[in-house]
Amino acid sequence: MPLKRSTRRHISRAVLYAVLLVLAVLLYLAADWPSIKSNFFASAGIGNPLVGDWGTWPDLITIGVKNTLIYTVIAFTVGLVLAVVLALMKLSPVGPYRWLATIYIEFFRGLPALLVVLVMAFGIPIAFQWTPPGGSVGAGVLGLILVAGAYMAETIRAGIQAVPKGQTEAARSLGMSAGHTTTTVVLPQAFRIVIPPLTNEFVLLIKDTALLFVIGFAASQRELTTLGRDLISSGPTAGTSTALIQAAILYLLITIPLTRLVAWLERKQQRAR
Repeated sequence: MPLKRSTRRHISRAVLYAVLLVLAVLLYLAADWPSIKSNFFASAGIGNPLVGDWGTWPDLITIGVKNTLIYTVIAFTVGLVLAVVLALMKLSPVGPYRWLATIYIEFFRGLPALLVVLVMAFGIPIAFQWTPPGGSVGAGVLGLILVAGAYMAETIRAGIQAVPKGQTEAARSLGMSAGHTTTTVVLPQAFRIVIPPLTNEFVLLIKDTALLFVIGFAASQRELTTLGRDLISSGPTAGTSTALIQAAILYLLITIPLTRLVAWLERKQQRAR
Protein backbone atom coordinates (compact mmCIF):
# COMPACT_ATOMS: atom_id res chain seq x y z
CA MET A 1 0.00 0.00 0.00
CA PRO A 2 1.63 3.28 -1.09
CA LEU A 3 2.23 5.84 1.60
CA LYS A 4 0.59 9.23 1.53
CA ARG A 5 2.75 12.16 0.42
CA SER A 6 2.51 13.77 3.85
CA THR A 7 3.59 10.51 5.52
CA ARG A 8 6.61 10.21 3.20
CA ARG A 9 7.52 13.82 4.01
CA HIS A 10 7.34 13.14 7.76
CA ILE A 11 9.46 9.98 7.42
CA SER A 12 12.04 11.85 5.31
CA ARG A 13 12.33 14.60 7.90
CA ALA A 14 12.60 12.07 10.71
CA VAL A 15 15.48 10.35 8.91
CA LEU A 16 17.25 13.68 8.41
CA TYR A 17 16.85 14.58 12.09
CA ALA A 18 18.09 11.10 13.09
CA VAL A 19 21.19 11.44 10.89
CA LEU A 20 21.93 14.85 12.37
CA LEU A 21 21.50 13.50 15.90
CA VAL A 22 23.78 10.53 15.22
CA LEU A 23 26.48 12.81 13.78
CA ALA A 24 26.24 15.10 16.82
CA VAL A 25 26.55 12.13 19.21
CA LEU A 26 29.53 10.72 17.28
CA LEU A 27 31.23 14.12 17.33
CA TYR A 28 30.62 14.43 21.06
CA LEU A 29 32.03 10.95 21.74
CA ALA A 30 35.05 11.47 19.45
CA ALA A 31 36.07 14.81 20.95
CA ASP A 32 38.74 14.97 23.63
CA TRP A 33 36.94 17.46 25.84
CA PRO A 34 39.66 17.90 28.51
CA SER A 35 42.16 18.68 25.72
CA ILE A 36 39.71 21.07 24.02
CA LYS A 37 39.13 22.88 27.31
CA SER A 38 42.85 23.24 28.12
CA ASN A 39 43.76 24.36 24.57
CA PHE A 40 40.89 26.65 23.64
CA PHE A 41 39.48 27.78 26.97
CA ALA A 42 42.46 28.00 29.33
CA SER A 43 41.47 29.63 32.60
CA ALA A 44 44.52 31.94 32.43
CA GLY A 45 42.97 33.59 29.34
CA ILE A 46 39.25 33.27 29.96
CA GLY A 47 39.60 34.20 33.64
CA ASN A 48 36.82 34.06 36.20
CA PRO A 49 34.90 37.36 36.42
CA LEU A 50 33.06 36.12 39.53
CA VAL A 51 36.31 36.46 41.52
CA GLY A 52 37.59 39.52 39.63
CA ASP A 53 39.90 37.59 37.30
CA TRP A 54 39.42 38.90 33.74
CA GLY A 55 42.21 36.86 32.17
CA THR A 56 43.59 38.40 28.96
CA TRP A 57 40.32 40.10 27.98
CA PRO A 58 41.45 43.60 29.03
CA ASP A 59 44.53 43.52 26.74
CA LEU A 60 42.53 42.08 23.85
CA ILE A 61 39.88 44.79 24.18
CA THR A 62 41.94 47.87 25.07
CA ILE A 63 44.67 47.13 22.51
CA GLY A 64 43.36 44.67 19.93
CA VAL A 65 39.75 45.79 19.54
CA LYS A 66 40.63 49.48 19.88
CA ASN A 67 43.31 49.38 17.16
CA THR A 68 41.15 47.20 14.91
CA LEU A 69 38.34 49.76 15.07
CA ILE A 70 40.72 52.70 14.58
CA TYR A 71 42.31 51.14 11.47
CA THR A 72 38.86 50.20 10.13
CA VAL A 73 37.35 53.67 10.62
CA ILE A 74 40.35 55.39 9.00
CA ALA A 75 40.40 52.98 6.03
CA PHE A 76 36.62 53.25 5.57
CA THR A 77 36.41 57.05 5.88
CA VAL A 78 39.30 57.87 3.55
CA GLY A 79 38.32 55.03 1.22
CA LEU A 80 34.79 56.41 1.03
CA VAL A 81 36.03 59.86 0.01
CA LEU A 82 38.25 58.24 -2.61
CA ALA A 83 35.32 56.11 -3.79
CA VAL A 84 33.05 59.15 -4.29
CA VAL A 85 35.72 60.84 -6.43
CA LEU A 86 36.26 57.67 -8.46
CA ALA A 87 32.52 57.11 -8.94
CA LEU A 88 32.03 60.69 -10.19
CA MET A 89 35.05 60.32 -12.48
CA LYS A 90 33.65 57.09 -13.90
CA LEU A 91 30.34 58.82 -14.66
CA SER A 92 32.06 61.91 -16.07
CA PRO A 93 31.33 62.90 -19.68
CA VAL A 94 35.08 63.53 -20.06
CA GLY A 95 36.67 60.39 -21.47
CA PRO A 96 40.11 60.50 -19.75
CA TYR A 97 38.45 60.79 -16.32
CA ARG A 98 36.32 57.72 -17.05
CA TRP A 99 39.33 55.78 -18.32
CA LEU A 100 41.48 56.65 -15.31
CA ALA A 101 38.72 55.68 -12.87
CA THR A 102 38.05 52.43 -14.71
CA ILE A 103 41.75 51.50 -14.77
CA TYR A 104 42.11 52.24 -11.06
CA ILE A 105 38.99 50.28 -10.06
CA GLU A 106 39.76 47.26 -12.20
CA PHE A 107 43.41 47.25 -11.09
CA PHE A 108 42.78 47.25 -7.34
CA ARG A 109 39.71 44.99 -7.51
CA GLY A 110 41.80 42.46 -9.41
CA LEU A 111 44.57 42.26 -6.80
CA PRO A 112 44.50 40.45 -3.45
CA ALA A 113 44.31 42.96 -0.60
CA LEU A 114 47.23 41.18 1.08
CA LEU A 115 49.46 41.84 -1.94
CA VAL A 116 48.55 45.55 -1.95
CA VAL A 117 49.33 45.79 1.78
CA LEU A 118 52.73 44.13 1.26
CA VAL A 119 53.61 46.41 -1.66
CA MET A 120 52.67 49.54 0.28
CA ALA A 121 54.59 48.41 3.37
CA PHE A 122 57.75 47.03 1.73
CA GLY A 123 57.76 47.77 -2.01
CA ILE A 124 56.94 51.50 -2.07
CA PRO A 125 59.52 52.52 0.60
CA ILE A 126 62.28 50.68 -1.33
CA ALA A 127 61.26 51.91 -4.77
CA PHE A 128 60.60 55.57 -3.90
CA GLN A 129 62.58 56.02 -0.66
CA TRP A 130 59.34 57.20 0.90
CA THR A 131 57.39 55.76 3.79
CA PRO A 132 53.69 56.60 4.21
CA PRO A 133 52.76 58.58 7.35
CA GLY A 134 52.46 56.29 10.33
CA GLY A 135 55.29 53.99 9.24
CA SER A 136 54.45 50.38 8.49
CA VAL A 137 51.02 50.67 10.10
CA GLY A 138 50.18 53.70 7.96
CA ALA A 139 51.40 51.83 4.87
CA GLY A 140 49.19 48.87 5.68
CA VAL A 141 46.14 51.05 6.29
CA LEU A 142 46.88 52.92 3.05
CA GLY A 143 46.80 49.57 1.24
CA LEU A 144 43.37 48.86 2.72
CA ILE A 145 42.20 52.35 1.69
CA LEU A 146 43.26 51.81 -1.92
CA VAL A 147 41.44 48.48 -2.17
CA ALA A 148 38.34 49.58 -0.26
CA GLY A 149 38.09 52.75 -2.37
CA ALA A 150 37.96 50.64 -5.56
CA TYR A 151 35.17 48.40 -4.26
CA MET A 152 33.11 51.21 -2.76
CA ALA A 153 33.45 53.28 -5.96
CA GLU A 154 31.47 50.67 -7.87
CA THR A 155 28.85 50.56 -5.13
CA ILE A 156 28.44 54.34 -5.14
CA ARG A 157 28.36 54.47 -8.93
CA ALA A 158 25.51 51.95 -8.92
CA GLY A 159 23.72 54.05 -6.29
CA ILE A 160 24.07 57.23 -8.35
CA GLN A 161 22.73 55.49 -11.43
CA ALA A 162 19.79 54.15 -9.41
CA VAL A 163 18.58 57.70 -8.63
CA PRO A 164 15.71 58.49 -11.04
CA LYS A 165 16.82 60.86 -13.79
CA GLY A 166 13.70 62.93 -13.15
CA GLN A 167 15.30 64.10 -9.89
CA THR A 168 18.26 65.57 -11.77
CA GLU A 169 16.08 67.07 -14.48
CA ALA A 170 13.81 68.70 -11.90
CA ALA A 171 16.77 70.22 -10.06
CA ARG A 172 18.31 71.52 -13.28
CA SER A 173 14.95 73.01 -14.35
CA LEU A 174 14.99 75.00 -11.11
CA GLY A 175 18.25 76.59 -12.19
CA MET A 176 20.64 74.51 -10.07
CA SER A 177 24.10 73.94 -11.52
CA ALA A 178 25.32 70.43 -12.35
CA GLY A 179 27.69 70.40 -9.37
CA HIS A 180 25.04 71.68 -6.97
CA THR A 181 22.56 69.10 -8.27
CA THR A 182 25.07 66.29 -7.77
CA THR A 183 26.05 67.25 -4.23
CA THR A 184 22.63 68.24 -2.87
CA VAL A 185 20.19 66.05 -4.82
CA VAL A 186 21.86 63.01 -6.39
CA LEU A 187 24.51 61.99 -3.85
CA PRO A 188 22.24 62.13 -0.76
CA GLN A 189 19.71 59.85 -2.48
CA ALA A 190 22.47 57.58 -3.79
CA PHE A 191 23.93 57.16 -0.29
CA ARG A 192 20.50 56.27 1.09
CA ILE A 193 20.33 53.50 -1.52
CA VAL A 194 23.82 52.11 -0.90
CA ILE A 195 23.89 52.21 2.90
CA PRO A 196 23.44 48.38 3.21
CA PRO A 197 26.29 47.46 0.82
CA LEU A 198 28.51 50.14 2.37
CA THR A 199 27.84 48.66 5.80
CA ASN A 200 28.86 45.30 4.37
CA GLU A 201 32.07 46.89 3.15
CA PHE A 202 32.70 48.20 6.67
CA VAL A 203 32.31 44.67 8.05
CA LEU A 204 34.72 43.33 5.42
CA LEU A 205 37.24 46.02 6.35
CA ILE A 206 37.05 45.00 10.02
CA LYS A 207 38.10 41.50 9.00
CA ASP A 208 40.65 42.74 6.45
CA THR A 209 42.57 44.56 9.19
CA ALA A 210 43.77 41.07 10.13
CA LEU A 211 45.91 41.22 6.96
CA LEU A 212 48.05 43.88 8.63
CA PHE A 213 49.71 41.19 10.76
CA VAL A 214 52.19 40.60 7.88
CA ILE A 215 53.80 44.03 8.24
CA GLY A 216 54.80 43.82 11.90
CA PHE A 217 53.62 46.03 14.73
CA ALA A 218 54.88 47.72 17.86
CA ALA A 219 53.25 46.20 20.94
CA SER A 220 50.76 49.06 21.33
CA GLN A 221 49.81 49.05 17.62
CA ARG A 222 48.71 45.42 17.33
CA GLU A 223 45.22 44.74 16.02
CA LEU A 224 43.09 41.86 17.25
CA THR A 225 44.47 39.01 15.11
CA THR A 226 48.10 39.97 15.69
CA LEU A 227 47.57 40.26 19.42
CA GLY A 228 45.80 36.89 19.49
CA ARG A 229 48.67 35.31 17.56
CA ASP A 230 51.28 36.81 19.91
CA LEU A 231 49.44 35.50 22.96
CA ILE A 232 49.86 31.97 21.58
CA SER A 233 53.60 32.19 22.09
CA SER A 234 53.87 34.55 25.07
CA GLY A 235 51.89 35.65 28.08
CA PRO A 236 49.60 33.67 30.37
CA THR A 237 47.99 31.69 27.52
CA ALA A 238 51.25 30.72 25.79
CA GLY A 239 51.15 27.24 24.30
CA THR A 240 47.37 27.26 23.86
CA SER A 241 44.95 28.61 21.26
CA THR A 242 42.76 30.35 23.84
CA ALA A 243 43.66 33.85 22.61
CA LEU A 244 42.52 32.96 19.09
CA ILE A 245 39.13 31.82 20.42
CA GLN A 246 38.88 35.06 22.41
CA ALA A 247 39.77 37.10 19.31
CA ALA A 248 37.14 35.22 17.30
CA ILE A 249 34.51 35.95 19.96
CA LEU A 250 35.38 39.67 19.94
CA TYR A 251 35.24 39.81 16.11
CA LEU A 252 31.80 38.21 16.21
CA LEU A 253 30.60 40.64 18.88
CA ILE A 254 31.52 43.48 16.50
CA THR A 255 30.46 42.04 13.15
CA ILE A 256 27.22 40.18 13.93
CA PRO A 257 25.31 43.32 15.09
CA LEU A 258 26.51 45.07 11.92
CA THR A 259 25.39 42.25 9.62
CA ARG A 260 22.00 42.16 11.37
CA LEU A 261 21.81 45.94 10.87
CA VAL A 262 22.43 45.40 7.14
CA ALA A 263 19.63 42.82 6.99
CA TRP A 264 17.27 45.21 8.79
CA LEU A 265 18.16 48.08 6.44
CA GLU A 266 17.57 45.86 3.40
CA ARG A 267 14.15 44.78 4.71
CA LYS A 268 13.30 48.42 5.41
CA GLN A 269 14.28 49.45 1.87
CA GLN A 270 12.22 46.62 0.37
CA ARG A 271 9.14 47.68 2.35
CA ALA A 272 9.63 51.28 1.21
CA ARG A 273 9.56 50.29 -2.49
